Amino acid sequence: MRLRIEFTTEPFDLDSPPPHALVAREVVRDARLGAVDVGPFGNTAEGPAEAVLGAVNDLLRRTLAVGATRITLQVNVLGGAGDGPAGDEEAGDEEGAT
Repeated sequence: MRLRIEFTTEPFDLDSPPPHALVAREVVRDARLGAVDVGPFGNTAEGPAEAVLGAVNDLLRRTLAVGATRITLQVNVLGGAGDGPAGDEEAGDEEGAT
């Protein structure tokens, strides 16, 4: 199964990225997720379920530890919901509408 995450961390600072935003970028980069898009008002990434779920765990813990006061998170299953167990990286490689 493949998952896509969309998330934001707050508080916002448009002048320079706050520490929690830099940590969030680092977590996504280190998780080696694909289709990464980082922006000031939202971020997205996708990958195998286990990699994404592990990244979400790290993202929540590490961004809160450095000052995030709010984290908004959405998780979408890519392809069919029955494409295999959460840890099955082979199943569900095709992308579909969410």
